[in-house]
Amino acid sequence: MAKNEKKIIKQAWQETKNLKEGEVFLLKDLFKGYKWNRIKTETRSSLGRLFLEKVQNKKSVEAIEKTSSHQQQYRKLG
Repeated sequence: MAKNEKKIIKQAWQETKNLKEGEVFLLKDLFKGYKWNRIKTETRSSLGRLFLEKVQNKKSVEAIEKTSSHQQQYRKLG
């Protein structure tokens, strides 16, 4: 994992602490729109995989079904 990607994932994870229990979100929702849009498309895909791996090792967020555009959705848990 690139140092920059690790930093971005850490920032995204910190942002999940601001969500309320039961809220459903996409990884890109954890960023201000312009920040997410500035990330290269191939890097976004990599970040998606890394975030999903992180979620699988945590108890505060769960991966749920994907959207019709194949984006992974997540739900904040208690």
